[in-house]
Amino acid sequence: MRVFIAFVITGLFCAACSPAPPAQQAAAPAAAPAPAAADSGGEGKQLSALAPATIARLAKTKAPFDLTGNWFIDVSTNPEAWRFGPPYPKLTASSQVHWDAAQKATKDGKVYRDDIGQCWPAGLPLIMTRYWPMAMVQIPSAIYMVSGFMNSVRIVYLDGRKHTDPDIIVRTYNGESVGHWDGDALVVDTVGFRGDHHWMDQGGVAIPAGEQLHIVERIRLVTEGKQLEIEYTMTDPEHWEGEWKSTKRFNRVDDEDIQEVSCLPDLNQHLQSTTSKTQVQ
Repeated sequence: MRVFIAFVITGLFCAACSPAPPAQQAAAPAAAPAPAAADSGGEGKQLSALAPATIARLAKTKAPFDLTGNWFIDVSTNPEAWRFGPPYPKLTASSQVHWDAAQKATKDGKVYRDDIGQCWPAGLPLIMTRYWPMAMVQIPSAIYMVSGFMNSVRIVYLDGRKHTDPDIIVRTYNGESVGHWDGDALVVDTVGFRGDHHWMDQGGVAIPAGEQLHIVERIRLVTEGKQLEIEYTMTDPEHWEGEWKSTKRFNRVDDEDIQEVSCLPDLNQHLQSTTSKTQVQ
C-alpha cells in the first residue's frame, strides 16, 4: 500500500508532469440520446445505477462518447493550471478574510489552514485537478471516477435521476452529480456539498466552499479523443458574487494505473506543514 504525505505549500503531487500540449481540433459531435427517466425499485425507491435493469434500459442508446480512461490535468503551458483562477470572482467579506490571511501567511513563509495536509478531502472542484491522474469508468447509467489523490471517489449519475431533496441529502466533499447529454457534450450538475474544511483553492489562495456551492460542468472530448475539456460554472453566494468560470483540459494517460493510496494523520501530523505553530496558521 502506498502512504500519502502532503506537500507543504501547494499540497501537490506530480505523477506525470509533462503531458502533451493541447491541440485545437475537436472531435466530431455525436447525436445525443434522449433523456431517460429514472428507474424505480420497490416501494418507490430509486434503482441503483448498477442494477441490471437500469443498465439494460440505457444501453439501448449509444452515448456520444466514452470517458473511460485515466486523465491528468494539462499543465504543459502553465504549471499553475490546476488552480481555478485567476481570474477570481469578487469575494464576500467573510471569504476575503481567508484570502487576506492566506496571502499574509504565504508572504511570511507559512501555510494557511492546510486541511488537505491533515487528510481532509480535497473536494470538488479541486479534486479534479490534483497532480495525480483521475481514473474514469463509464457505463450507460453512470461514470465512476477515482482520483489517485487519496482515492477520492466521485460518481456522475446518467440514469435520469433528480437531485436528492436538500432536506435529506447526505452532504459530501464531492457533492451529488447528475448528468445528461446535450449534443456533443455531457452536462453535469453538482450540489449537496459539505461546507467545513472545504476549499476552492489553497497554496496561498484560500477561498472557502460552502453548502450553497453549485457546480455545472460542460464536458467534451477534443483533439480526436486525446483530451478532455471541462468548462466549469460555479456559484456560491455565501463566498463570492455571481458566476465563477474556468475551463480546464486533461490529457489521456495510457501508461499509468490508479493505485491504492491512504492519507494517514498519524504520519502527516509529524510534518511541520500540518502541526507546527511556527509554520501553520
